[in-house]
Amino acid sequence: MKLREKVGLNIRNLRNFRGLSQEQLALAADLDRSYISEIELAKNSASIDVLERIADALDIAPKELFNERG
Repeated sequence: MKLREKVGLNIRNLRNFRGLSQEQLALAADLDRSYISEIELAKNSASIDVLERIADALDIAPKELFNERG
């Protein structure tokens, strides 16, 4: 699995775990919902700044976006 696929999957799983829609996460991170979708589907790579904003919105450390999840 490529890194951006892993990050996208982790974002989706963490978002779902917290009961957030893509729209809610996008609003919390000040991003467009379609951009969140593209990141989750590994169709777009996120910058470090964007990953920090998403991590803040999910209330996690940015490094958690890169963790292996089972």
